[in-house]
Amino acid sequence: MKTALVIGASGGIGAAMTTSLSGRGVDVTGVSRSVDGLDVTDQGSVDRVLGALHGPFDFLFVASGVLAPNGAEPEKSLGQISAAQMAHVLAVNTIGPAMILRHAPRLLPRKGRSVLAVLTARVGSIGDNQLGGWYSYRASKAAANQIVRTAAIEIGRSHREAAVIALHPGTVATPFTENYPGHRKVAPAAAAENLLRVIDGVGPEHSGRFFDWAGEEVPW
Repeated sequence: MKTALVIGASGGIGAAMTTSLSGRGVDVTGVSRSVDGLDVTDQGSVDRVLGALHGPFDFLFVASGVLAPNGAEPEKSLGQISAAQMAHVLAVNTIGPAMILRHAPRLLPRKGRSVLAVLTARVGSIGDNQLGGWYSYRASKAAANQIVRTAAIEIGRSHREAAVIALHPGTVATPFTENYPGHRKVAPAAAAENLLRVIDGVGPEHSGRFFDWAGEEVPW
């Protein structure tokens, strides 16, 4: 891995991934809302920021996401579902990655190994859902998984050595999870290293699959 693009580079996991990659001597380009004005809910913003990049990048890492709108929490029951809240979560977690992936075929190398990894979440697994709740977040991540799976098929036709995967990072100690003290958490730096170990081990035969931070495959 020589070049990398981190989308969401100012967030907890994105920043830690940028640091880890730089420590390996990788030439990292990071984009984010706070630095570049990237708004993943606005196609014009995505096209402006990513359209200015030329690549190719051996590694694309998509780390943007939201648990719930500011001031709200994930729904615990059907009665708490709000159309506006669900639309916002889907816009960030589902449509956002889709708008980013529109640029992936141009930004990935046509020849040689490359990896495109999108952070989703285990709670987006339909097969693994045993607890219920969190309707908008679960639905947004399940839909994002489908987009990753479908993009892997298309990208694989023109980029035969690419691996396009969804990743579950575990519960990471960031502002994203600060309201959930009961969860066992890992530091962002440790999460980034865990994910890089998974990324180091994938090839085109793993494309279109969903892995957790330990390299175990997660059911759809």
